[in-house]
Amino acid sequence: MHSLHKKTLVLSALLTAIAASAPLALAEDMPLYRDPKQPVEARVEDLLSRLSLQEKIGLLHADSKFTTAAIPHLGIPRRWMSDGPHGVREDVGPDDWLPSGHTDDFSTCFPTLIGVAATWNPEDAKAMGTVIGQEARKRGKDIMLGPGVNIQRTPLNGRSFEYMGEDPWLSGRIAVGYIEGVQSQNVASCVKHFAANNQETDRNSINVEMDDRTLHEIYLPAFKAAVQEGHVLCVMGAYNKFRGVHASENDLLLNKILKQDWGFTGMVISDWNAAHNTKECVENGLDLEMGTEKKAYNDYYLADPYLEGIQSGKFAPALLDDKVRRNLRVMITTHVLDQRPPGSLNTIEHQDAARKVAEDGMVLLKNDNAALPLDISKIKSIAVIGENANRKQVHAGESSAIKAFYEIPPLDGIIARASGKIDITFSPGYRDKAGKTEAADLMDRAVAAASKADVAIIVGGLNHIEGFDSEGEDRKSIDLPFGQDELIRRVAAANPRTIVVLVSGSPVAMSGWLDKVPAVVEAWYPGMESGNAIAHLLFGDINPSGKLPCTFPKKYDDTPTGAAHSAESYPGKNGTVTYSEGLLVGYRWFDTKNIEPLFPFGHGLSYTTFTYNNLKVTPADSGKNIPASIDCDLTNSGPRQGAEVVQVYIHPDHPSVMRPEKELKGFSKIALLPGETKTVHIPLDPNAFSFYDPAQSAWVAEKGNYTLLVGSSSRDIRLHADLTLNKTTTEK
Repeated sequence: MHSLHKKTLVLSALLTAIAASAPLALAEDMPLYRDPKQPVEARVEDLLSRLSLQEKIGLLHADSKFTTAAIPHLGIPRRWMSDGPHGVREDVGPDDWLPSGHTDDFSTCFPTLIGVAATWNPEDAKAMGTVIGQEARKRGKDIMLGPGVNIQRTPLNGRSFEYMGEDPWLSGRIAVGYIEGVQSQNVASCVKHFAANNQETDRNSINVEMDDRTLHEIYLPAFKAAVQEGHVLCVMGAYNKFRGVHASENDLLLNKILKQDWGFTGMVISDWNAAHNTKECVENGLDLEMGTEKKAYNDYYLADPYLEGIQSGKFAPALLDDKVRRNLRVMITTHVLDQRPPGSLNTIEHQDAARKVAEDGMVLLKNDNAALPLDISKIKSIAVIGENANRKQVHAGESSAIKAFYEIPPLDGIIARASGKIDITFSPGYRDKAGKTEAADLMDRAVAAASKADVAIIVGGLNHIEGFDSEGEDRKSIDLPFGQDELIRRVAAANPRTIVVLVSGSPVAMSGWLDKVPAVVEAWYPGMESGNAIAHLLFGDINPSGKLPCTFPKKYDDTPTGAAHSAESYPGKNGTVTYSEGLLVGYRWFDTKNIEPLFPFGHGLSYTTFTYNNLKVTPADSGKNIPASIDCDLTNSGPRQGAEVVQVYIHPDHPSVMRPEKELKGFSKIALLPGETKTVHIPLDPNAFSFYDPAQSAWVAEKGNYTLLVGSSSRDIRLHADLTLNKTTTEK
């Protein structure tokens, strides 16, 4: 054998032996906290023991707009957070809110959360969260600041589009699905804004007052579900005060309810610039301070002032360690210290998911004489009218603005779907900043275009400019802006085949024109696949299955915060807003007060029909840990494949305390072929019959009779049955 070849073999064998021994040596030298096979708590304690006092403090406050400092010698990287409940926000900063100018910070844009809630499908929310988690990993983000689950108390809330409507049960189900999706990708989800952040007017200073029943029955359940069922890793405190104390440093909310009563082991993050005092931040439950407007990051309340307080003995070291543990627990649970898969960005699967969620959430509000779907073979011309038909929406809305890879406006989707078979004309009809003369000319041109077309499609509604659906400011009215009511009336008079598509994130009034058009669609803000989703609905490629997650009132005065009620109720007086309506939010108000809405909570039509039969109620069996449930047969009795949301409401017949007329306590979305029947089984939560008793700090299910109402909306009840609780039960 050649000597060179012998040397090569010897060297190869030596290298193989070294390589074989390397993992063993690495394992022996690896700190416990770096070993992903070790239990999370063991890793947390090991890493905690290695941190200096200064390093601990450094983990509790920002070192840029969206990061915390790295600790290189321990392998702790910079933690990156990102806004974007419906996508990963474009990068800003590092020390301001201006776009960074990066070319690698695009992302997939889903519908806003009000549209996701309108799917009434937690699996859609989970699919959306999964995509956002994958894209967050690809973009290098560790914590996604969403979902938002604040209840729609008033339709004027400028941020309603980012939330999930008026019902705590629906919001909780959608939130849990979303959180599970995001966190399945080793990215932390941060549910927000805890708590009672239900208006943008004076949001940084307004003090919220409400009774304990209202707090626990309406404004906390979605957060509780996020914590106890979704196992969310982060909770963001709100800007507003609650009972006189800022929510991001509120002992009752953060320590007593969140951490003690609910057993939350993750970390509480302040909203940006929502921290105000070192002592209150330290003692009242805040674990990470972000966005405080100071000249230097070391001047934050949980930075040098906290360090000095520890060193002087003002603050206990044990409380500091608890905050650090919570930060480390989130990092280790999401494998920030380990090798994570790289993630993916804007794949075909992501685009398909965005379009499906948009399609599943659009609501067919009205459809007289089967005006929809449009038959492409029988139409020669369509006039598309309305500024929103050609307006791009996703890169707006302040903190939720998304820098999408593309956005297909409704007009483009309609043109693509018609694919040369129909003559399409476009006329904006209105413009948000049009002067009087221009506005009149735009309207006249739109009416003329409609009069010459077989069908007119008006795409109107709201947009994300300040004063409408935008962070920082509430709406002044629920009426359509920019003269749209008159535009719709005139177009409908010129063309009786006028279809109205509304793009908005909150309810709008339909003054003087609803009875003059045959069909109305609420599309919400459908994201970057907007045009395709809307066109698919209009032309019957998909069958609408969305349901309203909020009541559409006929007029604002019909709502609990309407103008017929006091300023103390909304927007507040002398710095305080009082929730005088108590439990009666949304449909609870309309049903209990017997006020007819424009469109009720849970409403949504289909291109097919559904029949309900054979309702069976099964009582709970506590001995076998079996909850109460309902079963019913659902049949697609129409000509098309479609999906129906079976909704279960509970009415207590003779309660000893005030209860709303009915409350949503279960639902299931079922897809059926024409003629197909399925038995729908819906279990009811153990607390479905309960109210919160402040005297006992407990949930009480009173003995007595309850009526279970099963139907297609809160006002379209198809079946009902009785259920009797033989004894009163109490649960802390």
